[in-house]
Amino acid sequence: MSSLRQHSIHVLLANQSPSGAFLACPNMTDYRYSWFRDSSYAAYALDLVGEHAAAHRFHGWAAGVIAANAATVARAEACAALGLPPAEDAILHTRYTVEGRVGNDAWPNFQLDGIGTWLWAVGDHVACHAKALPALWREAIALAARYLVALWRQPNFDLWEENSDRRHTYTQAAIYGGLAVAGRILERPDLLRVARDVQAELLAAAEQIGHFTKFLPSDSGCGRSPAHATDVDGALIGVALPYGVVPADHPALARTVALIERDLRQDGGVHRFARDVYYGGGEWVLLTAWLGWYYAITGQKDRARALLAWVEAQANPHGDLPEQVPQHLIDPFTYQPWVDLRGLIARPLLWSHAKYLVLCETLEHTT
Repeated sequence: MSSLRQHSIHVLLANQSPSGAFLACPNMTDYRYSWFRDSSYAAYALDLVGEHAAAHRFHGWAAGVIAANAATVARAEACAALGLPPAEDAILHTRYTVEGRVGNDAWPNFQLDGIGTWLWAVGDHVACHAKALPALWREAIALAARYLVALWRQPNFDLWEENSDRRHTYTQAAIYGGLAVAGRILERPDLLRVARDVQAELLAAAEQIGHFTKFLPSDSGCGRSPAHATDVDGALIGVALPYGVVPADHPALARTVALIERDLRQDGGVHRFARDVYYGGGEWVLLTAWLGWYYAITGQKDRARALLAWVEAQANPHGDLPEQVPQHLIDPFTYQPWVDLRGLIARPLLWSHAKYLVLCETLEHTT
């Protein structure tokens, strides 16, 4: 095992609280929380490298947080029944302290993709590594599924915590992946039916445009500008990997990847999206590893290895991977203002190390 792979495992384990929660990044104040999204990928990566007990502890923590918020889910369902967006007290937050409490600072918390990602990840863990489904986990899975069923048509913040007035292909894919897993685990045909409805909307949108897009085209009304209706996002690979809306070799995904290559790669790494201004809009390590994951799964090993090498080159002398790299910036003038506001780019970012491990393991174990 390479030293960076071993260090990446260490980074994930060292930043897991005794509660089971993972810190997104120990060195940035805003990131000293546990996100369902980031942490689910960390747990998945640890399962891949054989650290099943650590992954199990995280899923136990997440299940406890969701079960403790059963009243929140009921309030979300009540809002949905009235045709209203969820009230502030009807939202499962996107991030929690390691003790399972909500933060006391303002944050864009209404993000549905994290809950869907946790359902996918806990389902993978249970299927591959758990001997039985604990009662608390079953309760939490049912609650999380109820929450997604109630709110899946609602606009909400995307995984980058922007665009709260839109619906996003990546988010809807995570919802599909989560509900499909929950339906199988709980043997609930009703959840599978909703998952198929979500999938059908995503496939219809891809057929309409020819590829998957950052925003759902059906969500371009209500006075919103259609100018960027065909834009892609580096995270759109998630439609297939891991959420399984389509297989990795689906033609619409191949066309999406071609556009990611054309529009979001200037050098070796992958940008999030066009016009990104967060820290100048640099190249994201986790997205580059994600693209490598796609190439590894689809048998394009040379491309995958080239992206792996780029990711490895971004580690500092200690082996820590950053969130993004301030090279080939989309908007260089916005880099320093973000540094002044929040400090240097997050490093180590657990999500970056997790995606690196996923790419390593995929390359090693696919033919």
